[in-house]
Order: sequence, then C-alpha cells, then structure tokens
Amino acid sequence: MSDTRYLEWPFFEERHRRLARELEAWARDHVPQHHGADVDAQCRSLVRALGADGWLKHAVAGVPHGSGDQVDTRAICLIRETLARHSGLADFAFGMQGLGSGAISLQGTPAQRDRYLSKVARGEAIPAFALSEPEAGSDVGAMQCSARIEGGEAVIDGEKTWISNGGIADFYVVFARTGEAAGSRGISAFIVEAGTPGLEIARRIDVIAPHPLAQLRFTGCRVPLSQRIGEPGEGFKVAMRTLDVFRTSVAAAALGFARRALDEALHRATTRRMFNQTLADFQLTQARLAQMATTIDSSALLVYRAAWLRDQGRTITREAAMAKLTATEGAQQVIDSAVQIFGGLGVVSEQPVERLYREIRSLRIYEGASEVQQLIIARELLKDVAGRAA
Repeated sequence: MSDTRYLEWPFFEERHRRLARELEAWARDHVPQHHGADVDAQCRSLVRALGADGWLKHAVAGVPHGSGDQVDTRAICLIRETLARHSGLADFAFGMQGLGSGAISLQGTPAQRDRYLSKVARGEAIPAFALSEPEAGSDVGAMQCSARIEGGEAVIDGEKTWISNGGIADFYVVFARTGEAAGSRGISAFIVEAGTPGLEIARRIDVIAPHPLAQLRFTGCRVPLSQRIGEPGEGFKVAMRTLDVFRTSVAAAALGFARRALDEALHRATTRRMFNQTLADFQLTQARLAQMATTIDSSALLVYRAAWLRDQGRTITREAAMAKLTATEGAQQVIDSAVQIFGGLGVVSEQPVERLYREIRSLRIYEGASEVQQLIIARELLKDVAGRAA
C-alpha cells in the first residue's frame, strides 16, 4: 500500500480524499494485474467496468451522468494516479475517455453533450482525440489534414497518426485545417463517428507498452457542420484547453507509476538478503530510496498545484507543462532506480518494475514531449517579463 499522506495536503477537499480511498478499494478487486494478448478486448472491458461502477463520470462534464458543470481536474488526477499504480492499461482506459471527449465537455453544444458524453460516462462509447499527423506532432501549425465546407457539411481529407483508441473508438474528435487564418489559427474541430464513409483505419501501431493505437485516413469524409466543436478556426484553442486539463493528468499517471515503483523497491530492499543483511541496510540503497521518495513528492506538489489552480478557474499553461515535465522525467528516474534495486529480476518480462519501465517511456513523449514542455515554460516566462516591462 502506497503512502497516502499527501492526501492531507490543502490542495484537496474531503470529497477528493474519499474518492481516492474508494477507488483504491475498487481497484484492488476489479483491476487485473496482468492482461491477455487481446489488448483491444481488455481495454473495452476496463472501460465498461469503469463506467458501470461510476468512475467515468469524473472524466466528463456538463451532462447528468457527469461530474458536474465543470471538469474536476483534481479528481481526474487522483483517479489516474491510483489506476496507474495498479495497471497502466486501466489508467489508459480512463484517461482516454476523458481526453477523447474533453473538447466536447469543454466547448461542445448541448446537443453534442447529450449525444456523446452520457455514453462516455457509462462506458458505452469510446472516444479518441485525433490531433497528431505524420508531419505535425508537436508543431500543430504544420497540420495538413483539411476540411473544406460544402453547404452544410465539412469534407475532411488527410491523415492522423499516434491516435490512442484508434481502431476501437466509437467516435473521433478530429482537428483539421479550415483556412480561416494561417498557422494554428485556421483549424477547426469536428466529431467524426466510426463507420462514417471516408474514414478508415490505415494501420494499427504496436508500441512497447501495448494499447490500442492507430493511424487514420480521411478521404472525402463528410460530416454535418453540427458536428463542429466550437467556432470555425477555433480548433487550436479547443485542443489547447483540452490538453491543459489532461496534460496535468498525464503527470498524475506518471506519479502513479513512480509510487508503484517505490513500493516495489522498498519491498525488495527490505526482504532481499545480501552479505548477512538486507539490501536496505546498505547506505547506497538508502540514498537511492531517499532520492526516489524526494522526486515523487516534488512531482506530486507540482501536479496537484496545477490541478488545484485549474479548479480555481486559473489558466495553467505553464503549471501544467512544469508538472508534466517534472513528473514524467522524474518517474523515469524512479523506475530506473527500482529496476536497479531488483537487479537481474528487474528486467524479467512482466515483472512489475519491468512493466513500469516500458509503460513510463511514452509519457515523456505524448501530449507534448519533454522538450516541448521546456519551450512552453520558457515562452510563458518570457511573456511575463514582456508584460511587466510594458
């Protein structure tokens, strides 16, 4: 059982502490530690279970089955952290329900919310967030996927890649260039349901920590303009608002992985005997454990500062970037230390720390690589300096 004293921090209300306790008990009984070869089926099963028992209501907002009128960022982060400690795929299943439908929660019309979000909250529909392209990942302004307006429809052409839930999603939130202005200012967001003519799964993508992932191709794919989210040309703002929420939750997932790694390392260090003492008796081991614990607390403070600020209505572009950068890079270090403490056993396939080693790596890349987070932080700092000088 992980140390939960951080729940006493003033970032949280009693409802958050209760949520964390209840989810921990649920996860112990309902989240499998090992997944079979059919990752798609496992992911669908986890979504159904999370929805049936009410956890997915925290991933959406603005509908009767959701968390309320606003997304509760702290709740999302606590849920992702807790699930990540138990299973990377369980965290993925929850996180993508939120990210995939986040734009609808934040800026969808009442009709769009009614049509999609209640199903997402019940685990009856799986969404996906389709932003990245083969030549436009971190640089959203380089997007080539386009949508031309013909009468009351948008006609989408182009490709999207690295799309989580690709291949199993019931609908996709697709960002496409509509040309209202140059660069990122001429992009709009559309809801495209799976099975729409002109949308195909170009290929499935296998990665080191398996989860549903695909490249999409759009060829003359027609959707009604009523499926547009937000105003024409405002898609970049929709995407960034969504990422501000869920970028912080990625950091929380990394935190969950790190806490699990520390738990495993502590158990190994206190039970593994070497030279007539335990591994934990060696000062080198103690120093490593101390650094792991300090890294985790440092990350947690940044994660829950960002989440608390957003729940107070603050813009958290800089804070979310700091949280993601620190938590994902820190978790990689913590997990690497855990593997080292385990020695040869740490690289045996499907050992907990070996699985964590594979699962953490992608978090330093998706929803903005660590280098991009550094650029965001610096840009926000320089913007502040320019504002004070004006």
